[in-house]
Amino acid sequence: MRNIMTARRNFIKTALTVASGIAIGQASTAFAASNDSSCSTTGIIYTAKNPGKWAGKVGGHAPQVSVDGQKVTITTDHGMSEKHYIVRHTLVSENGKVLGAKTFSPSDDKAVSTFELAEGQKGKLQATSFCNKHDLWLTEFTI
Repeated sequence: MRNIMTARRNFIKTALTVASGIAIGQASTAFAASNDSSCSTTGIIYTAKNPGKWAGKVGGHAPQVSVDGQKVTITTDHGMSEKHYIVRHTLVSENGKVLGAKTFSPSDDKAVSTFELAEGQKGKLQATSFCNKHDLWLTEFTI
């Protein structure tokens, strides 16, 4: 039974990584083309400006980003419990390349991840936070 649960968890992690990369690549294109509520990613990816049906959930779901030199820290101010938690953070370049990802467990104290950028990395980046109940949230920022 333990092997089945481990395999299931690994499958979910892999699926989320692939889905996040695809969705963020598509979101990058859509956000470049449109920066309003008519964006084609409405209902798929949520932001502080476009929270959709989760308008009351921005503070605990939209990833907060801090940058110190080449170090990027993503924080989601969200409780962590078996029934409701942040599953994953992902850092993505503007061309859709995943620069870093961290998967969380409901037993983790906080949803905080830190990534070291390659020397000279510049441009627009996206940080994502995936909640098991309130979907995928994105914050775009520039280095």
